[in-house]
Amino acid sequence: MTLTKPNQDLRRDLQGLASDLKWSAVELMRIAVRLSEAGNEHDAQAVIRICQVMQAGEDKLVGYGDEVKAGGIVRAELKPL
Repeated sequence: MTLTKPNQDLRRDLQGLASDLKWSAVELMRIAVRLSEAGNEHDAQAVIRICQVMQAGEDKLVGYGDEVKAGGIVRAELKPL
């Protein structure tokens, strides 16, 4: 199925946001490791929980992008006022 330009843009935006979340979670995991190594296990665990929430959000965004590709989510073209 060929995507319209608005749907291509939507899918690209969703993929980009998912990628940004993934990169951010990876960086936060590095911080969590350093916190743990420094003996600050409580804060390390808090950062890990944040990473888990971010990963769930990333998974949702990827799923929405797949729905756009399959035609389940459609962005209508906006007409200028």
